[in-house]
Amino acid sequence: MAKKKMKMFSAEKCLGEALISNNEQPYAVPDNWVWTRLGAIVSLKSGTTFPQESERSIGEMLYLKVADMNLEENKFEITTSSRFVNNYVSSQLIPQKSILFPKRGGAIFTNKKRITNNPILADLNIMSITPFIADFLFTYYWFLTIDLSTLNNGSNVPQINNKDIEPLKFPLPPLSEQRRIVKRIESLFERLDRAKELAQTALNNFDTRKAAILHKAFSGELTAKWREENGVRLESWENKYLKDVVEGFRYGTSEKSDYTNNGTPVIRIPNISDGYIDFSDMKYLRSDIIKDVDQLLSGDILIIRSNGSRDLVGKCALVEELAKTYTYASYLIRVRPKQINARYLLALFQSTILKTQLFSRAKSSAGINNINSQELGRLQIPVPSISEQIEIVRLLDFLFEIERQTQEKCNIIDKIDLIKTTILNHAFRGKLGTNDPKEKAL
Repeated sequence: MAKKKMKMFSAEKCLGEALISNNEQPYAVPDNWVWTRLGAIVSLKSGTTFPQESERSIGEMLYLKVADMNLEENKFEITTSSRFVNNYVSSQLIPQKSILFPKRGGAIFTNKKRITNNPILADLNIMSITPFIADFLFTYYWFLTIDLSTLNNGSNVPQINNKDIEPLKFPLPPLSEQRRIVKRIESLFERLDRAKELAQTALNNFDTRKAAILHKAFSGELTAKWREENGVRLESWENKYLKDVVEGFRYGTSEKSDYTNNGTPVIRIPNISDGYIDFSDMKYLRSDIIKDVDQLLSGDILIIRSNGSRDLVGKCALVEELAKTYTYASYLIRVRPKQINARYLLALFQSTILKTQLFSRAKSSAGINNINSQELGRLQIPVPSISEQIEIVRLLDFLFEIERQTQEKCNIIDKIDLIKTTILNHAFRGKLGTNDPKEKAL
């Protein structure tokens, strides 16, 4: 009993000696909190590297290396590893309820921080923080606010030593408040993770929903009501070859282009986005003089005919109104619709009807996948009347706009980490509404 009291007295004395004066405090915290140095409330320990012949795939004690700290998203506890060690001494163990992070090498810049609730072994590239005054999880969530790269003191090889960790300034509330803060953080994080999961599921299903919508469009299901209202039968649809509804196929220019030229801008593969042309990365020919037949016009469709990725062959974009003269590069084929609505044809190229045909017709040579103009011309497409094509395009625009709005709502995925950072910043300033000013930190 006396030993326990002596240990508590020593910890409190050590903490008291490490308190930070008001003029050194990084930011304001509630009056019943104190600022101290991290080294006064935790113990630090580096791992021990075991020879490779000691490693086992199954064994007595989990042995952690930096590579084993890569976990599934939202999982921060180390519970397994691909390595175990049987022969070790207790002094080599990382204590239970420790925070782990890389202390040497480029892994420092990944900012990985994990916890272990059980004793484990770790190699020398890993350091542990074991709190003995502050709450374990409170310390962990606070440590998430520390950027490991700012602690690096290595010149040739990045590294972090005890002297880089111990002086860190730590906001210390009463223990009961620490635990309330942890509970609030975890409650908020759980909601955010759930929102992220739902949003990601919605986004993952977008391609499936889009494919289903396009299938309905080109099977006639989407415009069934329109045909009924307009006295049109599905039998009026025709199956045609692509070559029969366009003004031929023309390959682009092989003339060299670059960023420094000031001639005609050239549309290239990187400019072909999902149905539209992205003008953000343009190269130019040396001259402004090009043949009329090589100029792009509004309503043209550009198709990727050659690429290392088979999935990109057939990807296309519609040319909208252009403010000046543009041409296009040789890995693209220009299609100029003449007996078919351009946007209807664009949607067809995004459907499985044409993607399946393109995939089967693309030829591979030396790792490059190609489809030529003859193969493109033989693609079979469903062709309703121009009036029904226009109605299909209208309905697709409407449905895809709904999908676009859904995607925008799902953009919370990109903001989740920022929201979490904000929560942590509020937590360690006493701004989560959990503090009881009657409680004392010491």
